[in-house]
Amino acid sequence: MRQRTGLAQIMIAYSSAHSEQRYNSVDLESLFRDCFFKDYKTALQGGYSEPLYLPAGEGLAECQIRYREDYFSSALHEIAHWCIAGHERRKQVDFAYWYETDGRTPVQQAAFEKVEVKPQALEWLFSTAAGIPFKLSHDNLHGGAVAQNTDFASAVYQQVLSYMSRGLLGRSALFVAALAAFYNTNDARSKA
Repeated sequence: MRQRTGLAQIMIAYSSAHSEQRYNSVDLESLFRDCFFKDYKTALQGGYSEPLYLPAGEGLAECQIRYREDYFSSALHEIAHWCIAGHERRKQVDFAYWYETDGRTPVQQAAFEKVEVKPQALEWLFSTAAGIPFKLSHDNLHGGAVAQNTDFASAVYQQVLSYMSRGLLGRSALFVAALAAFYNTNDARSKA
C-alpha cells in the first residue's frame, strides 16, 4: 500500500517538530525491532565506530544494521540503506556496496554521491517523520571534492519529491508511519 506524502507535509512537520523532545537512539532500535524483527530477523545496533550491515550467518543468529556511536541520524541513514536493499543485497555484507573512506577524489566523490541520492532522500523522509531536521551528508570532510556541490543537494531534493509524489512502499512506508506515530508527528502530517 502506498503512503502519500506532499511537500506541504514535510514543511509542516519541520515547523511543528518538538524541539524539546529528547531523541534517543535506543528508542529507535526498539521501534525498528517492533517493525521488522519478526519478518526480517534484523536488529539495529549502535555503538560502533563505523556503520556496517551484516547478514545472518557465520556466527550471527540475526542480521545486524550497525550505526555510528549513538547517533540518531546515522541510524536513520543505515535504515534507509536497508529499506532500499533488495532480498539478494540483504544477504551480503554492507549490501555488497563499495565504500571509499573520507578523503575521496572528485571522481570517487561523484560516484559516491550518485549512489547516495536515494538513501539520503529516504533518510530525509524518516527525519521528517521523526520531527527532526535532515542534514545532507557528503561524507568526505578531508577530500576537498565537495566544496559546493549543489547538484547532489538538488538530486536528493528531487528524489524526495519523487518519493512523495509516488508514495512510499513496503518497509519504507511502514517505518515512516511508525516514526510519525512514535514521535507524534501524525497531526502535522495530516493537515497538509
